[in-house]
Amino acid sequence: MNNRTIERIRRRFIAVAMLAIFLTMVFLGGAIWISSYTISRRAIRSGLDMLIESDLDDSNTSWVDYYIDDPGLGEVFSTNVRVQEDYWVLSYDEEGHLISTSGRNIQRYGDFLFELGHEVREGNYGYGSRGRIWYKYVDTPDGEVIAFIDATDELVALQRLFLITLTVCVAGLAVTYILVTHFSEHVVASEAEIFEKQQDFITNASHELKTPLAVIRANTEMSQMINGEDEWSVSTLKQVDHMSGLIANLVMITKAQEIEDKTEMSDIDASAIVYETVKTFEPVASQAGITLESSIPPEVTIRADASKIMQLTTLLTDNAIKYCDENGTVKVELMQLRKGSVRLTVSNSYEDGANVDYNKFFERFYREDKSHNIDKGGYGIGLSIAENICSQYKGSIRAVWKNGEISFICQLW
Repeated sequence: MNNRTIERIRRRFIAVAMLAIFLTMVFLGGAIWISSYTISRRAIRSGLDMLIESDLDDSNTSWVDYYIDDPGLGEVFSTNVRVQEDYWVLSYDEEGHLISTSGRNIQRYGDFLFELGHEVREGNYGYGSRGRIWYKYVDTPDGEVIAFIDATDELVALQRLFLITLTVCVAGLAVTYILVTHFSEHVVASEAEIFEKQQDFITNASHELKTPLAVIRANTEMSQMINGEDEWSVSTLKQVDHMSGLIANLVMITKAQEIEDKTEMSDIDASAIVYETVKTFEPVASQAGITLESSIPPEVTIRADASKIMQLTTLLTDNAIKYCDENGTVKVELMQLRKGSVRLTVSNSYEDGANVDYNKFFERFYREDKSHNIDKGGYGIGLSIAENICSQYKGSIRAVWKNGEISFICQLW
């Protein structure tokens, strides 16, 4: 983990938090609006039913009490038609002649209602609406009845509720983003502190270990000069070399993470870098009895740090040669996916790889060899470093086994 990784974690935390808040607001706002819409629709239909069953008579309504009293909870969720809204009822006989009209302000809307009533009768509709006017049509044995209600208040209330809910949600998201962005710095601060302590520990431990190892090497070499070589002194020096290499690799990981943010990017010729790197391994492969093949087309380019591409190729090729089957083949392939994007594939013979969990290969200090034999000189961190390099370029690395061959496929963007 490095500063860039910590920043990615912070951005991911902000994104997840904002998504959670957004979905919560959509759910709550949607639930409120749908509930209000459902209640309004039921109120309109209930009012139309009441108009069909019997004309509303508000002659006994105490308008003084009505307008002075605050609406109670029962009225808020009531599905009864409100007498202050305009409503009308048109009745027709069996032959389709208009025989009666009733309602409020019937004189003002007479022609419009008669025309609308004719349209509804022609369409033989049930419930429906035209603009702000909702209606119900009923065909009875005595004729036809059409009830109308002006639902302006309900529609305006719904639109007002929608706009208020939308405004509050947008404002809430804006405020939440500011707060989450601010507090996210405190959330990742502990991770940054842990990261710095880990870096300091590795650096300090590496320096502290170098001194006793140097003393052990000097004493062992002096013993060999006095008493001659034996299997114990040779084994001791071998272990010292192994420990020194391990410390060097740990320091390399630490320094790589420290300088990652300072890496200078430029357009490089990946073909030349990979080719020259693979060429240096030809003597090593030949000495091990392994065939080294490469397929590297010219002019494959990527915007990256040349040393990182060289390091990645070195790690994968070295790993492939070390763990290749006896008298096997190692293949290195480079491909231009699109401008600025490449795929590097390093494969080696591996007959016993059918039932292996390849995801663990990228864990630090992991070895498929359960005995942890160090004869091949590996430390179990090469692939972890390779994965780290790929992540720096927003790329990926994966291991695939097929037909007795394992391939490490890297995609860099």
